[in-house]
Amino acid sequence: MAVDKTMSFRIEKDKEIRAREILKEVYEALVEKGYNPINQIVGYILSGDPTYITSHNDARNLIRLIERDELLEKLVKSYIGLEE
Repeated sequence: MAVDKTMSFRIEKDKEIRAREILKEVYEALVEKGYNPINQIVGYILSGDPTYITSHNDARNLIRLIERDELLEKLVKSYIGLEE
């Protein structure tokens, strides 16, 4: 007997979850390669230069999937407790 379930379509929430997952993957790749991940991610956000991010585990391509201004906005909101 099959149960019919309706899928929920939430672009913003799904996009936010995906951005968090990508950031965690990039963080882990940087740790694995021996970098200070916070410094490297901050360098990338400030400069836009993807060479701050290792290509290990495809992290450099992953980080490019997130708009830097969106990422910065989410980080500031999180920092001051305004997470959506």
